[in-house]
Amino acid sequence: MFGFLNPFSKSSQFPFQLNDGGREAAGFKGGAGDCVVRSIAIAASLPYMQVYEDLRLANESYAQLKNDRLAKRLNAKGASPRNGNHRNVFHDYILGLGFEWVPTMKVGAGCRVHLRPEELPKAVLIAKVSKHLTAIIDGVIHDTHDPSRGGNRCVYGYYIKS
Repeated sequence: MFGFLNPFSKSSQFPFQLNDGGREAAGFKGGAGDCVVRSIAIAASLPYMQVYEDLRLANESYAQLKNDRLAKRLNAKGASPRNGNHRNVFHDYILGLGFEWVPTMKVGAGCRVHLRPEELPKAVLIAKVSKHLTAIIDGVIHDTHDPSRGGNRCVYGYYIKS
């Protein structure tokens, strides 16, 4: 059963594997807000540049079609996946890669699932946490840092490979 553990019990943490999803090998240096690109490249076993370019084009197209604040902000920044991705764009892209979205939190319901091995299935996942996406492969977090906050980070939902 997922997400219904005693919040005062000692929780376990996911093992962590440093993984930039191929960002450095693609020629990028320094930090960036590209967790969406990295997590997708890792979980879908795709080249970083392929995901980056797919999302760049999708963000650009979305910004031209939509008239909302985030789309305008993305377009003003050059619609680069390095600066952020519109949730509708990356959501549809991830679903198109054969993942299924599993929401774990409802508005006003509070956190029920945390970034802990006992609360998530052991599979290929892309977990959505506050302002971040992270890849989890068979019970190991693959990211540029450990986003789990000691197993206390709330998971809003996750994409699972179908």
